[in-house]
Amino acid sequence: MNRAYARENLSVIFDWDYDLWEVRLKLVAAGFFIYLGVFLLLHWLASWISASYRTLSAKQKVFSNIAITRGLLGIQSCVAGLWAMLMDPVFQADKVYSQQKWSWFHCLIASGFILLDNVVVHVSNIVFRTCDVFLVVHHLFAFGGLLGLIINIKSGHYLPVMGLLLEMSTPSVCVYSLLVRTGYASTFLWKANQWVLIHMQHCRMVLVYHMWWVCISSWNDIVENLGLPHFIVFFMGLSTLTLILNPYWIYKSTRRLFDPVDWNFSFFTAVFGSSGKLNSETLQKKRI
Repeated sequence: MNRAYARENLSVIFDWDYDLWEVRLKLVAAGFFIYLGVFLLLHWLASWISASYRTLSAKQKVFSNIAITRGLLGIQSCVAGLWAMLMDPVFQADKVYSQQKWSWFHCLIASGFILLDNVVVHVSNIVFRTCDVFLVVHHLFAFGGLLGLIINIKSGHYLPVMGLLLEMSTPSVCVYSLLVRTGYASTFLWKANQWVLIHMQHCRMVLVYHMWWVCISSWNDIVENLGLPHFIVFFMGLSTLTLILNPYWIYKSTRRLFDPVDWNFSFFTAVFGSSGKLNSETLQKKRI
């Protein structure tokens, strides 16, 4: 009875008329402001309870808070993505045209976060005069793909949900960010988390290959379902992720395992030399 009651409550949460523009836009706005609230709440709590946090620069505070917020989205996306991949019978039967009310809800809330993340990234780049080209490209393609889903209500949800499952590495990135900024780089906990992060990024590559397999096996149907403009954005994003972004992030995380670095800089700064090195011999551990 408890399971039936829980399922009924969940069905009520997801039960919206997603054909209506106003419903889709309201849920995108809800995702934006929910995660913005989390971002601001994290700043307030950390300022109140953490002496280490109060010593960080404004740039480090922004990156720390958005890393934790991304980690929460990553947990949400892992639950939804694994359910769609392994459990949901509708998505098991049809990976091109299928939709579910819960997948609508998840994708629209996640779209709100992606919009927020784009705002934070671009404003941070302007204010702090930094530019992580790879992160900017990744966020633009992510938002472009989800924007196509918002506009085209007939598009299938399996590939977008798998795309959001690629955020599986963000919880480990969150832990990395917290440890490295509180002086715990090169500790056993940091190295263990880094191994988990590298493993998750290799799992991302496997998931990307799965997405390619779905695309290639149903190519004409996917082009028809998405429409040509949406398909071009999706295809370019998936190609960039496969050939450039994922290999670079795996390289970055592997190098960071042996040389703890805060890589919130441009690609060229990170590869050819950075002032962000956090050597455990020179960085004094701070008490939280």
